[in-house]
Amino acid sequence: MSEAQVEGAREVRAEDTIDIPALSKWLGSHGVQGTPEIKQFSGGASNLTYLLRYPERDLILRRPPAGHKAKSAHDMRREHFIQSKLKPVFDYVPEMIAFCEDESVIGSEFYVMQRLEGTILRSHLPAGFVANNAETTKLCRDVIDVLAQLHAVDPVAAGLGELSRGAGYVRRQVEGWSDRYRKARTWNVPPFAWVMDWLAANQPDDVRSCVIHNDYRFDNVVLQAQEPHKILGVLDWEMATIGDPLMDVGGALAYWVQADDDLVFRKLRRQPTHVPGMLTRAEVVEYYCDRAGLSPENWAFYEVFGLFRLAVIAQQIYYRYHHKQTRNPAFKNYWLMVSYLDWRCKRVISRTAG
Repeated sequence: MSEAQVEGAREVRAEDTIDIPALSKWLGSHGVQGTPEIKQFSGGASNLTYLLRYPERDLILRRPPAGHKAKSAHDMRREHFIQSKLKPVFDYVPEMIAFCEDESVIGSEFYVMQRLEGTILRSHLPAGFVANNAETTKLCRDVIDVLAQLHAVDPVAAGLGELSRGAGYVRRQVEGWSDRYRKARTWNVPPFAWVMDWLAANQPDDVRSCVIHNDYRFDNVVLQAQEPHKILGVLDWEMATIGDPLMDVGGALAYWVQADDDLVFRKLRRQPTHVPGMLTRAEVVEYYCDRAGLSPENWAFYEVFGLFRLAVIAQQIYYRYHHKQTRNPAFKNYWLMVSYLDWRCKRVISRTAG
């Protein structure tokens, strides 16, 4: 194991502490001997991620947060199961070590997996990471290609057929995320009624049913440290399921901030999609659809749904902060993001209507 600092790994927050002796004992029963040094990754706003440092290797532990949780969210068994089944047929999944359903060990279910050592892109490209715009474009297309490869996995052959609920994925998503927003709404955010009504009235049929990641972003992609154009793995599978691939693309593009976007959206940017050489959102859609053999008739629906879903995720996180279920200061102003995303959804809808 390298003694170098791991980017994003910090001291564990007081509200997220782990019983290290109990964890070490449990891991020992699964072939991992010794007592790890534990750090917590500061990035991310949903499930909690910890770095377990051993002399010979690093591991990663994932567990749910404390406080309010959507009924279907933060299912550690499911997240572990999906990655275990995908690993043999999709090269970009970390190796799973073990899953723990005994909440007495650290206070919740959790699982432990291999740490993929590489580069994760955040708001800016590291200095010298790419030589020119053409290399940036290639990297961008390679990331999209991996998503297309995931969508080409046969769910039944991979052992993931049980995740499918059949046709009607788009409808279930519109209804489900609308219900989540209503339940998580606080007094200081907009009702989103017009947006939810528009989504319900304009939803298309499912275009296809496949394995989807549901949270595909640059900061969930690990790149080879020495060969930055090579993708080593994909992280954060908590929302993966069997669903419509265009919904997956729409969700990914909710985070895709361009250089010519308005100031507020640029302030929310968390990945380097603004740099010269990166595809625009429209170019991503065109490139992906060409690779996947799809041609959506109403892309605005997927764009609005992606933005709305992001607003719901932000609001669910803010709900926990608002009700003092977490004191993480990073969540303090999430209500402002929710309000902005309401405006952005309405802007896309109005542009479509015009």
